[in-house]
Amino acid sequence: MTVRHLIVTVLLLCGGLACAQASPLQVITYHDVTENDAPGPARDSMAISTSTLIAHFRWLRDHGYQPVSIEQVEAAYNGGKVLPEKPVLLSFDDGLLSVYTQVYPLLKLFHYPAVVSLVTGWIEGEQSVRYAGRERGYDSFLSWEQIREMQASGLVEIASHSHALHQGITANPQGNTEPAATSLLYADGAYETADAFRERIFRDLRSSVDIISTNTGLVPRVITWPYGAYNQLTIEIARQAGLYWSLTLDPNSGNPDPSRVLHRHLIQNNPGIREFSMALLKPPEPPLVRAAQVDLDYVYDEDPEQQERNLDQLVERISRLQISHVFLQAFSDLDGDGGAEALYFPNRFLPMRADLFNRAAWQLRTRSGVRVYAWMPILSFSGATVDPSWRVLQASADGASPDPQGEPRLSPFNPNARVLIRGIYEDLAAHAHIEGLHFHDDGRLNEREDASPAAIQAYQDLYGEDIDLLALKDNPITGQRWANMKTLALIDFTDELAGLVRRYQPRLKTSRNLFAPALSEQDGARLLAQDYGRFLATYDFVTLMAMPYLERVENPSNNPAFYLGLAEQARRLDPSLTRTIFQLQTVDWWQKTPIPAVELKQTLRLLQSMGVRNLAYYPDDFLNNHPDLDKLRQGISLSEQPIRSQP
Repeated sequence: MTVRHLIVTVLLLCGGLACAQASPLQVITYHDVTENDAPGPARDSMAISTSTLIAHFRWLRDHGYQPVSIEQVEAAYNGGKVLPEKPVLLSFDDGLLSVYTQVYPLLKLFHYPAVVSLVTGWIEGEQSVRYAGRERGYDSFLSWEQIREMQASGLVEIASHSHALHQGITANPQGNTEPAATSLLYADGAYETADAFRERIFRDLRSSVDIISTNTGLVPRVITWPYGAYNQLTIEIARQAGLYWSLTLDPNSGNPDPSRVLHRHLIQNNPGIREFSMALLKPPEPPLVRAAQVDLDYVYDEDPEQQERNLDQLVERISRLQISHVFLQAFSDLDGDGGAEALYFPNRFLPMRADLFNRAAWQLRTRSGVRVYAWMPILSFSGATVDPSWRVLQASADGASPDPQGEPRLSPFNPNARVLIRGIYEDLAAHAHIEGLHFHDDGRLNEREDASPAAIQAYQDLYGEDIDLLALKDNPITGQRWANMKTLALIDFTDELAGLVRRYQPRLKTSRNLFAPALSEQDGARLLAQDYGRFLATYDFVTLMAMPYLERVENPSNNPAFYLGLAEQARRLDPSLTRTIFQLQTVDWWQKTPIPAVELKQTLRLLQSMGVRNLAYYPDDFLNNHPDLDKLRQGISLSEQPIRSQP
């Protein structure tokens, strides 16, 4: 698509109440505007031609769109005059000379207001800037005289685009460069501290504000985040610097209520009227998910060079699959018990096996084009820093003890365990750029769990009665209350964890594993503390473990009734199956044998014939090409030609 970010709706609030405007505000961002219409390999993908911009302006005018200023937006936000029908905010990023030579005359002609965002380091600098693949000299950017003239017209609001944050910085030991505004700088063998990060961002933004106010006489109030990279921390820092409005590149994600964070359409590849109008008018389609769940334990190697070769092999495989998502393991589970005894990112709580997660996530994102979700346990953590008394306990006639066959799960009712787990998630968020969290299947509690004192006390506090976990079959009402309490406790805890991560990763989506019996069996939700309907209400995706071998279904290799039954059950609450991911297993863990790739391909196609949209598989043994790449492509790829393998 030439316009990648489809409809962006920003619902402004007035004093905590929705404004009475009939249409949401739409925000559009442009970059360079040139006289050249001709495509070519050297063309800046963010640039458009002057004739295209004129066509866009005419289309907006002819279809009743009314460009508004930040002044009008702020007045509406503060309870003043509501915005007009079909409001649109125009913005031009980077402070290029073409804003004055090509855009400003059109703004005057159409009498359209706009926001112009300056990288003050580029405006002030005397050295060339690497921009869109080539060197751009000082004369490629606006002068202060031109800026003052545009501002004096009353049509142009000058915004900060930072002073020197429009660049990548080294963000891990392997040397990946990532957005300066949201990455911890890695230098001299260490990451900058949280305090140093805050000081670096504040100093940059304050410098930009001072330079703009000194040269224009007006203090800017808008920060346009370079590369659209921002988070709640940087929003707070910007406000301390006097920048109360933020412009992002978030697509179609709305805003918190009330919000001064505005999301925008990114215009690129010189789109014609058809593409431009579709971006404004066409509602977003539900995402189509095709996901691989990947163990970083397969990538890790004590030899850094071999580890890089392993990672390259994974990235190449995922790229050739042409799928949309990777659920990437962020913890180490060497003994295979489902718990984390070490982590793949710097943290304050568990050993770091290797500083690998950020590197792998960034490589997958930038080289394979997938959305990376951090696959993390909810409860299963172990090690010297984890007190065994925090464990989930299972009631029995002999007393309460951890399930010897289960993961080393920590009680979600234990306050010490919650502090540890919350801290681990915060450290993950601070050290990696991710687009989602995939919650592990350890988030379950059977009928006799959790028998820890904290859980029993939580039940007594909630219902004002004692509970005997060995007699629940004789007390169905008590049993249902017990199951509901645990189900909601796990949901609330994961929601809290996601909230902590969103502070660093505002675009975060969530997925949570659901065992098939929680959907297919009458007592499934009660016996697992998992509820499909409540999961749909909480998470962006529910990843249904459609694994007949795991559930010991009869004749699993030729049993379409198992999948058909799950699809029918899921459709009762997710009719179009847009929020449910069917995840298949590639290994029979009971027999310790791989499932044939041909069978996996056939099952993936079967599910699609049933109307299942979203598909995933686990595990991916990329080192041994299992499942076979060519056959797997034919079942899960988003490519229009999945049968033809790439060289």
